[in-house]
Formats: sequence, structure tokens, C-alpha cells
Amino acid sequence: MKIKDLKEKTKQELQELLSERRKKIRELKFGLASGKVKNVRELHVMRRDIARIFTLINTQA
Repeated sequence: MKIKDLKEKTKQELQELLSERRKKIRELKFGLASGKVKNVRELHVMRRDIARIFTLINTQA
């Protein structure tokens, strides 16, 4: 997700998106362990999104 799109969201929306991304990472990690996930890069992208969300939450406070 682009930083431009994230800047338009409220703090509450960012919190919801953060919890959604964390859930997705958890699912990807289990999928990787069991060998179901082929796209390893998606985990990297999710972690970057979480970092962007945290950055915006901290700057809005």
C-alpha cells in the first residue's frame, strides 16, 4: 500500500488496517511453515506496510 493512500486514512482506520496486516502475517508464517505459500515476497510487503502504518500513527499523535 502506498504512503499516499495511508495518509488519507484516520487514526482509527490505520489501527484497523494494522490489526488486519498482523493477522495476514500470522497466516503467511503458518503457510510458509507448512509449505503452502509460494509467494515469499508477500511477507516482506506486509512487514513494510506495518512499518509505514506505525510511522503514520506516531506522526499523527
